[in-house]
Amino acid sequence: MTNSLKAIQITECPRDAMQGIQNWIATEQKVRYLNALLKCGFDVLDFGSFVSPKAIPQLKDSAAVLAQLDPSPTQLLAIVANIRGAAEACTHERISIIGYPFSISETFQLRNANATITQALIDLQQISNLCKEHGKKLRVYLSMGFGNPYGDPWSVALVLEWVSKLSSCADIAEFALSDTIACATPELAAQLFQTLSYQFPNILLAAHLHVVQGREEALIKGCMAGGCQHFDTAIGGFGGCPMAKDDLTGNLSTEALLAYVQKAQIKHSIDEVAFEAARQISTSIF
Repeated sequence: MTNSLKAIQITECPRDAMQGIQNWIATEQKVRYLNALLKCGFDVLDFGSFVSPKAIPQLKDSAAVLAQLDPSPTQLLAIVANIRGAAEACTHERISIIGYPFSISETFQLRNANATITQALIDLQQISNLCKEHGKKLRVYLSMGFGNPYGDPWSVALVLEWVSKLSSCADIAEFALSDTIACATPELAAQLFQTLSYQFPNILLAAHLHVVQGREEALIKGCMAGGCQHFDTAIGGFGGCPMAKDDLTGNLSTEALLAYVQKAQIKHSIDEVAFEAARQISTSIF
């Protein structure tokens, strides 16, 4: 199959872009921006989260935002950090996908969700049950999937071990391999996705990359060389994980991904006019 016949999926992540911003973004601004994004043709929109407002105050209005979003074929995804958040998210019919970050670094699991890996595994099983009960798809973010800065164990074999363990105990629609601290290299990305695709041919995989500016194209090529065809992005490359380090490394920018796939003649579903309109709105927020 030639590149021109392939297609990629894109999850746009305004939630990730907004969550670390200190200054309050008005609910009306969020709604205007998200409704513009819903016109662009993204496969999935990571619009908000149901987590403690003490942890992520910027997203405490996610339910209010959701109630004002326009109809769209784009699926809506909400992030949760525990069973309580999953139960709340599942009550909203409009949400199609529940995202749950699961760290293979014990240190980051504690920092990100105030829970051990053992507790997170128990929570994941119950969240999986809630998703099945309410007809939601479960997406697991394998946080610190490319390494960690804390000295915790990491290896390709460990990633494989956790994908096997998690998929055997929960009904997971997709794993998003997450480079939480921008430590991935193109070679490592290709190796991880190729190995995971070979070992788990029936499991859907995505790349959630926090990227140092200037390294985007090489990492995209590395992921695609390993077989990855689903990318998480954020317009302008804004965002990052506020729980990871004191400084934020931004998300893979949507502009960088679109520039690469257009050059490589890879199909995508984005309406360029609607995308430019959304990008213009983003400048007033970020």
